[in-house]
Amino acid sequence: MVNPMQDAPILQDRLPLHPWADPVTRRLPGIQPVQGRDWLRVDEAYAAQMALRDRLIAAQPQVVHALLPEARPAADELYVTVLDWLRGEPGFSVTDHSVTRPDGETVALDATEPLLTLGRLVQQDLCLMEAQGDEYSLTGAILCFPASWTLAQKIGRPMTGIHGPVKIYDAQLAARVHRLLSAIRPEQPLWRMNFFTYDDFMLHHPRVEGDWRRQPTGQSYVRCERQTLLRLPQTRAVLFAIHTIVVDARQISAEDYAALRAALH
Repeated sequence: MVNPMQDAPILQDRLPLHPWADPVTRRLPGIQPVQGRDWLRVDEAYAAQMALRDRLIAAQPQVVHALLPEARPAADELYVTVLDWLRGEPGFSVTDHSVTRPDGETVALDATEPLLTLGRLVQQDLCLMEAQGDEYSLTGAILCFPASWTLAQKIGRPMTGIHGPVKIYDAQLAARVHRLLSAIRPEQPLWRMNFFTYDDFMLHHPRVEGDWRRQPTGQSYVRCERQTLLRLPQTRAVLFAIHTIVVDARQISAEDYAALRAALH
């Protein structure tokens, strides 16, 4: 497998919030309502993150992209939805055939590859969840920046299968998550935020199930994911969008960092 690695950190200047410090965002699932158009974001790391996304999509599309046949209507609806969002976002120029990004790169629009195209336009990884029986399953995704998981192992699996290795994802939490996903309304997207520490700065950080992540020792970087949930009104699929934020641990005070480490244990 081709692995176009980063050769330097791609960092945000700061964390937008410290989710471990607030009981509302620290507890699972820690869901909050999105305000206005804030279900997608562009931040100061956009240009560098998008350059890496371009390289990953070009070099290994079979690793970062998957779309089950039954998810194609949802992917098509998401394609239109994200382009509509971009038309109202400063820094983007959207025509019928291309989008010029805030970093000056122009991306050709290809409706036949909706997720691959969107993966070159927004910082967020985009995962489609659809109701299948008593659970929601992952039916499609563009996933350039996995935090210790792989798309090939998770595609087509229900939420309980996806989170099988996560000890705290028990039957009670699974039931809460299913109720939450079922209750999402198109007019009110939701968000939550998680947090990790890593010894390295790699954004593309895949790991196969069963290959346990080595516990960080230097803990030089704090990695957070701002995750948003949006109901697509026509297909009723749920978009799970992941905005990855990595900062140097030295950006956080010693007191806050100690609280972060305590929250992880």
